[in-house]
Amino acid sequence: MKQFLSTALLFVISLTSFAQDAQRKKEFNLGKNGLAIDGYDPVAYFKQGKAVKGSSSLAVVHQGVTYYFSSVENKEEFKKSPSKYEPEYGGWCAYAMGKNGEKVEIDPETFKIVNGKLFLFYNKFFNNTLKSWNKDEASLHAKADVNWKKFIQ
Repeated sequence: MKQFLSTALLFVISLTSFAQDAQRKKEFNLGKNGLAIDGYDPVAYFKQGKAVKGSSSLAVVHQGVTYYFSSVENKEEFKKSPSKYEPEYGGWCAYAMGKNGEKVEIDPETFKIVNGKLFLFYNKFFNNTLKSWNKDEASLHAKADVNWKKFIQ
């Protein structure tokens, strides 16, 4: 009986995990290439203070989302604490998430780290949303947190 209950519990946990992974893949900004942050290394933003392209040979899949890394050290650091390095709002533009609750593409090289969290922004056609974010960061941040919960439970 104990073995049956253990097996049943593992099955339920696996189904829950699969459902969460599927939701993340659906809601996160994975671009045409299926990669988070267009293949940029999420740890490099924190350690190097800049956007650095990762390599397919240093890939990690975390809860259904694939990240590339520029070094073995960054890959291992991410594996220790993924939530510390994942971009906010699934990698969508923080400004758009706060302003309208919309998923808008980003420029991986336009970012800001606030209170240990990575925020990414749209920056094309003379429209750098980081500048707009900076003008009303506290309000936009609070609204973006609420809006993102509509996509990820």
